[in-house]
Amino acid sequence: MQSAITAEVVEPYAEALMSLAEQKNITEAIGEDVRNLLTLINESSELKTFFASPLVKGEDKKAIIQQIAGQINPYLLNFLLLLVDKKRIGFIEGVLAKYLEILRKLNNVVLAEVTSAVRLYEGEAEKLVEKIKNLTGASGVEIQTKIDPDIIGGVIIKVGSQVYDASLKGQLRRISLNVLGAN
Repeated sequence: MQSAITAEVVEPYAEALMSLAEQKNITEAIGEDVRNLLTLINESSELKTFFASPLVKGEDKKAIIQQIAGQINPYLLNFLLLLVDKKRIGFIEGVLAKYLEILRKLNNVVLAEVTSAVRLYEGEAEKLVEKIKNLTGASGVEIQTKIDPDIIGGVIIKVGSQVYDASLKGQLRRISLNVLGAN
């Protein structure tokens, strides 16, 4: 959960990035670059710490951004460098996540967090996308998967505040509640 102060910083920057992307008609291209950057940041706690550290000089942060940025859109690269200049690069993860949230709303796409006991196969993921579209009325679905062997089998789907529990563990829990309630 992000704090109100974080939201006050994150939202205006994400909205500014979206505004720029819309003006240049590159919302999807920026979105793809943002997803790749978020994956990189989420996989590297050192990178998160590096960006958040007030002890690291701005020039060093810019140098790292230019190294990891690779082939990202020049507008996004300049935006990230601006975050360093404004001393807001510590909020990079929140800004990028908020940009994707705005992009999903713009395209009527929902984010579904899917937890399964084992890795989903291609056909299963496609069926799940169709099921989620039917449940939510969204025109598109973006899936984030997580594996949790504790659910035994089936899936748990979270879309916004809605949770659809089709896991074996959830079914067993409901059965035990019904049995306990019947006594």
